[in-house]
Amino acid sequence: MSDRAPKKSGAKPLASTVIKKKTGIAHLFAAAQYSAQGFKRLVQEAAFRHELLGFVGGLVVFALVGASLFEFLGFIVLMMLMFSVEALNTAIEELVDRISPEISTVGRNAKDLGSFAVFCLIIANGAFAAYVVISRLFLG
Repeated sequence: MSDRAPKKSGAKPLASTVIKKKTGIAHLFAAAQYSAQGFKRLVQEAAFRHELLGFVGGLVVFALVGASLFEFLGFIVLMMLMFSVEALNTAIEELVDRISPEISTVGRNAKDLGSFAVFCLIIANGAFAAYVVISRLFLG
């Protein structure tokens, strides 16, 4: 609750346009549209394009070594998780750049933490892919 008294008349909305919330099936289509817009924005990031190439390359390598269905599924889930974290990292970077265009320690820390989260998933994906390939080629 706010302790401020509401403005009487002539109050302008905080946003340039007021957005009406959609409900029902319209909400589902709106959410799909927002997701597609997010994907279009993410494709502009070089890091995400590299991750997409890694995903496709990983699928090819898994097929060549005869990975099981569960190994494919594990790889796909890990990559989707990495794409999600990359999207969140990009969102953090965009917000920091918008809110704090000057260089600040807090902004740098936020960006570094997002980058570290992506790095952790790159390591997890690489370790999993290496395990599958090594176990298929040399142990199995």
